[in-house]
Amino acid sequence: MSKQLVVLDTSDRACCVPITEASLDPGQAVDLARMFKALGDPIRLRLLSRITSAPDGEICVCDITGDAFDVSGPTISHHLRVLREAGLIEGERRGTWVYYKPVAANLRQLAALLDAPALASA
Repeated sequence: MSKQLVVLDTSDRACCVPITEASLDPGQAVDLARMFKALGDPIRLRLLSRITSAPDGEICVCDITGDAFDVSGPTISHHLRVLREAGLIEGERRGTWVYYKPVAANLRQLAALLDAPALASA
């Protein structure tokens, strides 16, 4: 069974108001849960961090699969695929290499959802 990427509405009216201001509708919850689930793995979280902090806004897979991760190349590829299917990164093939960059609109949606200034600090 192939997984299909659900492209989220990234217009100004799109998700999300902070969770402290409104409840999510079921469709929003499903889409956002895919992204959060992808980030629930430490390797994927580190990969996303590496991609989003790349100086040129993108990074070659050849620069990701180095010694920074204590897993094999195929495992890195699997984790990159999960991030891509969740809509957090996108890749562009150039010759034999793939260059990855973050999907900024979807990362902004996650950030907007978790922006909770109305919560009192404990």
